[in-house]
Amino acid sequence: MAMRQTPLTCSGHTRPVVDLAFSGITPYGYFLISACKDGKPMLRQGDTGDWIGTFLGHKGAVWGATLNKEATKAATAAADFSAKVWDAVTGDEVLTLAHKHIVKCVNFTQDSNCLLTGGNDKVLRIYDLSKPEAEPQEISGHTSAIKKALWCNDDQQILSAAEDKTIRLWDRNTGEAVKTLSFEASVSSMEYIPDGEILVITYGRTIAFYKAHTLDPIKTIDAPASIHSASLHPDKDFFVAGGDDFKLYKYDYSTKEEMESYKGHFGPVHCVRFSPDGELYASGSEDGTLRLWQTAVGKTYGLWKCVLPEWFEVKWYAVEKPNVPVHGGDGNQRLQCLQHNKAILYTIQDRQ
Repeated sequence: MAMRQTPLTCSGHTRPVVDLAFSGITPYGYFLISACKDGKPMLRQGDTGDWIGTFLGHKGAVWGATLNKEATKAATAAADFSAKVWDAVTGDEVLTLAHKHIVKCVNFTQDSNCLLTGGNDKVLRIYDLSKPEAEPQEISGHTSAIKKALWCNDDQQILSAAEDKTIRLWDRNTGEAVKTLSFEASVSSMEYIPDGEILVITYGRTIAFYKAHTLDPIKTIDAPASIHSASLHPDKDFFVAGGDDFKLYKYDYSTKEEMESYKGHFGPVHCVRFSPDGELYASGSEDGTLRLWQTAVGKTYGLWKCVLPEWFEVKWYAVEKPNVPVHGGDGNQRLQCLQHNKAILYTIQDRQ
């Protein structure tokens, strides 16, 4: 039985959504922050997309946004030559960090004590948030605007991508570049997966995976259209990507085969990320909306409810090996859903 993907649409922004990020899982669930050219980053409940609040204070487009793991702090990067740190619980502005040019990206260390920024002045900056008056550590080397910068290797190294068509791996303590990769096109996005130390990047139509510590290649996949963003599922079974053709693509990570594609946005997809539990992925678009997509279509989760027609007779089977499909000879249709590493098979008998 084919299951139709029905994304949840999150409205509120009035300009293109250019970045998004999830928090870790907290006692109150997990949260989602979005950056938009309307200058008003928004905080939402991660599993439902319900609006919680808007961070007001920037005077230009917001290009980057992030949350710390505990969802107690938020940071934003903007065209008003500033990065801001916010109390994500109260929505209050905590700190404004003045820059010399447009700021494109922000990223907290794991302990939330330091903030990494990058932007059009080609310089990486590390701010000690416990000493807001102190000058930041500056790291130079890129020859064009920095688009993305991330901590890696327990915050001892930094990964940065710039319009100079390079990705660079930096030593935090020395400020020296450990390795540089050059590409045929500017890198459009970068995601760091701590579990397994995997770096996911996109450029042109290519989605590429690298070992984050060494920048050694793992694999590459070419998509049907120019891709702006990609995200690897926490279990590393598959990944999703979106770009110029308004579609979301889902690929098998091992085989590189396309599994599904969905069209829901009315403009190019600028950003996509999996939730920390892997149950959904969020996408942000030129059309000014965020959309939440189910990883396992048809599963009851968040605002999605799995409803079966009355003429279905449902029986339940527990399976010892969750990823092995069960084939029955009784002509019944079978639908596999994964939940907590245990597969539940619905044996559905058509009673029409």
